[in-house]
Amino acid sequence: QVQLVESGGGLVQAGGSLRLSCAASGRTLSSYHMGWFRQAPGKERDFVAAINWSGVSTYYAGSVKGRFTISRDNAKNTVFLQMNSLKPEDTAIYYCAARRRGVGGNRWYGLFVHEYDTWGQGTQVTVSS
Repeated sequence: QVQLVESGGGLVQAGGSLRLSCAASGRTLSSYHMGWFRQAPGKERDFVAAINWSGVSTYYAGSVKGRFTISRDNAKNTVFLQMNSLKPEDTAIYYCAARRRGVGGNRWYGLFVHEYDTWGQGTQVTVSS
């Protein structure tokens, strides 16, 4: 099973940028589709973005589309989330998650927590106004 470790979170002013990384170990990352979720205090964990195993296809939540970009480097076993034009409402703990290829229904990306097999520990992102 793959293990995931996020990094790159921090404190940034509104309008600024951050780049999150998710490093995988234990199994090759190309066996998985990958996703980013976030959880604000007192709220549920919400989908942010997903990327398929090869990096060809991506999918975003409406609230981040056009501002965030998900990418991956399978050779380095790492997934990235570039976050631009950050807003205070983007403040949350950000988690990366792995979803095995070939599971699920007629879509490769998972939108819900239960659709992913493995999670990282999260990294805090705080956007000040």
